[in-house]
Amino acid sequence: MRYLTAGESHGRALVGILEGVPSGLELLPADIDRALERRKKGYGRGKRMKIEQDRVEILSGVRHGRTTGAPIALFIENRDHISWQHVMSVLPVEEPERGMRRRTRPRPGHADLAGAIKYGLRDVRDVLERSSARETAMRVAVGAVAKKLLQAVGIDVVGYVRALGGVWADGDPLAETWPAYEAAEEDRAAEDALRAALQVLAAKTEASPVRTFDPAAEAAMIAAIDRAREAGDTLGGVVEVVAVGVPVGLGSHVHWDRKLDGRLAQAVMSIQAIKGVEIGLGFRAADVPGSAAHDEIFYAPGRGFFRRTNRAGGLEGGMTTGMPLVVRAAMKPIPTLYRPLRSVDLVTKTPEEASVERSDTTAVPAAAVVAEYVVAFELARALLETFPADRMAALVRAVAEHRAYARDF
Repeated sequence: MRYLTAGESHGRALVGILEGVPSGLELLPADIDRALERRKKGYGRGKRMKIEQDRVEILSGVRHGRTTGAPIALFIENRDHISWQHVMSVLPVEEPERGMRRRTRPRPGHADLAGAIKYGLRDVRDVLERSSARETAMRVAVGAVAKKLLQAVGIDVVGYVRALGGVWADGDPLAETWPAYEAAEEDRAAEDALRAALQVLAAKTEASPVRTFDPAAEAAMIAAIDRAREAGDTLGGVVEVVAVGVPVGLGSHVHWDRKLDGRLAQAVMSIQAIKGVEIGLGFRAADVPGSAAHDEIFYAPGRGFFRRTNRAGGLEGGMTTGMPLVVRAAMKPIPTLYRPLRSVDLVTKTPEEASVERSDTTAVPAAAVVAEYVVAFELARALLETFPADRMAALVRAVAEHRAYARDF
């Protein structure tokens, strides 16, 4: 399974082509629109989210509400394009339209300067329009299809905020379910306990304006956003994605590019403004002895092999272990500041303040949603590599047989 996206922030539309989805997956535009609506929300977002409706049009690959196995083409119109038609025109335009909203002062922390040098561009508009996080709307759309596929085989994925502006949510959001998980006598009961906890977590974070599970941290995060907005500054944070119901053995240890942890890290790192990715304990594993870094293995008839801790974050040797997958990412503050940093004009070479584009105070809550769907895509891709199938019925059957095989191993 693979996909491509195209489109600019203020161009006519975002376009995506998703290939490799088996036939027979129930899919409607509303399934994708719900995901796009989630991406728009979050305390600290800017005015752009009030302009865009983000409704998807499925152009191909789906007939009568089911996928056909053909490539799926997706189209999301940019409503703000109406005000940018001359600026973003595909056809040549005359002055002064050609110079409208020209940007020659690159923003520190953005793709502006490196992209301008790489592609020989004197107007960084040609860089910032494509490098903008607006592109993640299509990645969420693609991930929504992948998430539907995962749900069909019993895999659930949720993303949320662990930290924002230096404020950390307290505790393990799945901690309350561990006693029930450990006491389960069958693999289904253990998985149901984890799934129930994840559903509670999803409901809690979905209701939070900053998409976190800790009410005290939520209030402090909102206050931090307000202070940053008043100062013309921006804030970063940490997002976390958890997936439950992931079968044992997705990915592989046999070659570097088949290790699922490496592929997840690359995919999440590719999200705009992400500067670090970790799995399970992540960097904390460097500070503890081996006895506190790994997950002991247990066995029970009717349940098979299992672990009572999840320090590895559901991945060992590049493969899933059957435990919840836990991926965490650090997002830097958005580089567009309303009190701009110092820069240099590309044309005159004189010191200037960096250009200012419309921006958010923080996009960390939105990044949690984007990361959720990016992880969903990578899991779906790995699933179809382990269980190749052209039809959803064959995929569901293969995964069920594998779960029984792993339980009885």
